[in-house]
Amino acid sequence: MRLLLVEDDALLGNGIEAGLKQAGFTVDWAKDGREAQLALDTTDYELVVLDLGLPRVSGMELLQQLRGKGSDLAVLLLTARDTVRDRVAGLEAGADDYLVKPFDLAELVARIRALLRRAHGRSVSAIRYGDMVLLPDSLTVTRGDEQIVLSARECAILTDLLEHRGTALSRARLEESLYGWNEEVESNAVEVHIHNLRKKLGNDLIKTIRGVGYLIRKDAP
Repeated sequence: MRLLLVEDDALLGNGIEAGLKQAGFTVDWAKDGREAQLALDTTDYELVVLDLGLPRVSGMELLQQLRGKGSDLAVLLLTARDTVRDRVAGLEAGADDYLVKPFDLAELVARIRALLRRAHGRSVSAIRYGDMVLLPDSLTVTRGDEQIVLSARECAILTDLLEHRGTALSRARLEESLYGWNEEVESNAVEVHIHNLRKKLGNDLIKTIRGVGYLIRKDAP
């Protein structure tokens, strides 16, 4: 899942970016409000981690612009402002959650995962499909007593296909979820990950729709 981090503090931004990538997310890091505006106008994200105290365009302005356009993109605010008035202002402007600096990275990851579950209509992290249970947080699939370990990118693709089951996702769409700004995309990376998922989970799970992309059927067989 591709997230946008908007943070002007280099030390903090580096730590957050590294921690989110280790947790399995694809992260683009914008260091000021204008850069974030461009990113949001050109890229689809699942969630934004947004600092309020930004140069050029403030985090609050960015949030108000998003909501003014009718976007329901999940937004988690980061700020050093810890008064009740500040928290209320951020939430009333359209933020989905609020975390005061300094914070523990594990709590940030947990809050992001909770917001993403809510955005996809799930109350728990597990995604069930037929006799298969995907646990994105631990990069595993269980089937009965069998536990299958996935790579971070295999898990990201499977999660994306399951959350959009019944809809074919193109290779370009899947690549956007897997690779951030500074990562080189290998020409056949998605095909390799799909091949590995089929080896681990069976050839019938992920369908190839020629000329369109990849699909998991809406209803499990």
